[in-house]
Amino acid sequence: MSNPLALIIEDDPDAAAIFAEALKAAQFEIEVVTRGDKALERLTVTQPAVVVLDMHLPHVAGPDILHYIRSNAQLADTQVIVATADPGMADTHTLGEQVALVLLKPISFSQLRDLAKRLR
Repeated sequence: MSNPLALIIEDDPDAAAIFAEALKAAQFEIEVVTRGDKALERLTVTQPAVVVLDMHLPHVAGPDILHYIRSNAQLADTQVIVATADPGMADTHTLGEQVALVLLKPISFSQLRDLAKRLR
């Protein structure tokens, strides 16, 4: 049986690399997308188990991607981890039950690895 897919939607290459290694260590298959519009394209043809979503992305913003995920029945089981440096975007009252976790950057390798393991 193959490992579940984790889609990392992050435009910062250093953060994306850390997230990718952490999720590999949590036994996910990894795909990284660096632009919001490309993320929406991928989400139309794949159903990742987990999405790590930066909220500030080029071309399509993170909140718009989150809305797309939550309005798409095929993605109903996708767990979303919001990763943001913006404390205002990390407001769990605003995000409510739309996301599994909200992490404020900087996010450590071990923090993401351990939390992602719980979502498997």
